[in-house]
Amino acid sequence: MTAKELTSKERLQIDRVSMPEQDAEARSHNFEEVNQGLTAELARKEASRCLRCKNVPCASGCPVAVRIPEFVTAIAEGDFQTAAEVMRTDNALPATTGRVCPQEVQCEGACVRGKKGDPVAIGWLERFIADWAAEHLPPPEPPEHQTGFHVAVVGSGPGGLTAAGELARLGHSVHVFEALHDTGGVLRYGIPEFRLPKGIVDREVENLRALGVEIECDVVVGRTLTVDEIAEAYDAVFIANGAGLPMFLHVPGENLKGVYSANEYLTRVNLMGAWKDDPEGTPVARGHTVIVFGGGNVAMDSVRTAKRLGAERAICAYRRTRAEMPARVEEIAHAEEEGVEFHFLVAPVEILGDERHWVEGVSLQRMELGEPDASGRRRPVPIEGDQYVERCDVVVVALGTVANPLLTEATPELQLNKWKNIVVDDAQATTMEGVFAGGDIVRGGATVILAMGDGKRAAHAIDDYLRDRSPKRTPSI
Repeated sequence: MTAKELTSKERLQIDRVSMPEQDAEARSHNFEEVNQGLTAELARKEASRCLRCKNVPCASGCPVAVRIPEFVTAIAEGDFQTAAEVMRTDNALPATTGRVCPQEVQCEGACVRGKKGDPVAIGWLERFIADWAAEHLPPPEPPEHQTGFHVAVVGSGPGGLTAAGELARLGHSVHVFEALHDTGGVLRYGIPEFRLPKGIVDREVENLRALGVEIECDVVVGRTLTVDEIAEAYDAVFIANGAGLPMFLHVPGENLKGVYSANEYLTRVNLMGAWKDDPEGTPVARGHTVIVFGGGNVAMDSVRTAKRLGAERAICAYRRTRAEMPARVEEIAHAEEEGVEFHFLVAPVEILGDERHWVEGVSLQRMELGEPDASGRRRPVPIEGDQYVERCDVVVVALGTVANPLLTEATPELQLNKWKNIVVDDAQATTMEGVFAGGDIVRGGATVILAMGDGKRAAHAIDDYLRDRSPKRTPSI
């Protein structure tokens, strides 16, 4: 019986497959990818679990509007080429989102099968078909029709790359300005190799270049160029420079040696290759005991990185309980399997240092949960008189990020909100004519897939904006 012939009852009897992954003990000492990917057989079996609902709730849960039922059905039937073509058309970065997107609260969270069991593993199928396409299909080609319009994109992170890909498919010439010396933004500097190999990022960027997207690195918009200069030269601009300014604890001792923001810690390791043990490369402090403060995905990335850098004790300290942690369930589970310690209901009071001004410990305050705060989570309240000291060598602060003012302070025409994020309308348009924005510079610290959704929405809004205009001359910058 083929997948097409299965009844709903027969589909319901198929259990969700398991993702092949590295052994926990082995992977805690290397930076190779943890999840190994589904085989073709496993992918077809998992795709056969889809009930093919008429109202397709999974698709409504996808910020980039992937036609999920179409590619899942094609996989179930063994038509991998059709599945890959659907995915390539709908998603500029499928191999990335298949690895790091929080599907459990989006497409899989809306899956009907999840109401009485396990949802279809849409993310694993997305990864499978993206990897299959990379191995079996040639790179995409630019569209035959070119509009003559030139669009600039600021930032080559997930939002910028998605907008660039969509705009190129629509026939526009696209030039991306990237501040760092390499592409990918947070995909490269923020997400560790063991979750998202940088070869995957390179491959997806090359697919965009194959569509005709030009990318120029080492251009700091707000310094090297201004938004006004770019807007003058290009027919439209999309700003997606992220929110790269880290938040700190604001406790005594935070300026000691051995204290990192998660941004710096992960950038040293991921972008600059500090994990490679190159004596002439970028250094990063390593210690017997590393404490990471925070409960999100960045905290998980940091504490799991510390373990791989040789920490005997890698501790995630969080001021609420596990139930309130915003990190993905899979990432927390992987961290536990790798030997990461979780200390809940604690908050730092002071970071302690030795006579050489290096970290030697943290004074921690025990907490209890009180009434819910504005986020809807119960607010942590100190337990009076209950403090203790945890000895450590390195502290990493992973509390989130806010907008870096470098670009916005140089562009007073942009309206900002009270958090210094750019204000946009429903079409991602800013208060500057022809300038659009999206991702973390608009949302604050958010997810890769939400930034991609903004990029895709902005690309189509830009296409609408340009439709009744005439192209400017070819940009000279």
